[in-house]
Amino acid sequence: MLAPVRIYGDQRSGNCLKVKWTADHLGIPYEWHEVDVLKGQTRTEDFLAINPAGQVPCLERPDGRILAQSNAIIFHLARGSKLIPSDDFDQAKMLEWMFWEQYSHEPFIAVRRFRKAFQNLSDDEIDPELMAKGRRALGVMEMRLLSRDFMVRNHVTLADIALVAYTRVADEGGFDLDEFLGVRAWVARVENELGIDPDAGRVSPVL
Repeated sequence: MLAPVRIYGDQRSGNCLKVKWTADHLGIPYEWHEVDVLKGQTRTEDFLAINPAGQVPCLERPDGRILAQSNAIIFHLARGSKLIPSDDFDQAKMLEWMFWEQYSHEPFIAVRRFRKAFQNLSDDEIDPELMAKGRRALGVMEMRLLSRDFMVRNHVTLADIALVAYTRVADEGGFDLDEFLGVRAWVARVENELGIDPDAGRVSPVL
């Protein structure tokens, strides 16, 4: 049996859940170490010795080497699997969407969710640019999904895992996925393919 990796993460975080879902889907053994970001546990001396950036998720390999950044971790875990396309161009396209997720999607959709669901700020207290840019990101995804079931291939890849993490809980940031029906249907497909509980990682269960 392979020695388990150790994953440090907060299960309310989409970035952390990406790593969990990838490991679960591929049957990779791991030990999950819950780190409560809201309680400042990423800023403790012990955690900063693991990741000086003070961020989760973080992966510790059996040989002691540490890897941070969610999309780098899932790429490392998925090497040699169908989650990474074998075609060179499709693999680059997958990476394109993963980079886009961190630059043009997560900073708006995840941040607005944090402001609204965790900091309990009213809409008037939240930067309106977060809503505008988040809706723009969802619109880009909607256009991509008009003629395909998944972001790159005809099956789930890391691009889908990276993007579904915060898209599926976008409503907690005030985004209405009923305006993006292709995206909503895609979320359901990805959750089904990965066996994700629709309530996983949510501040409150879906009613």
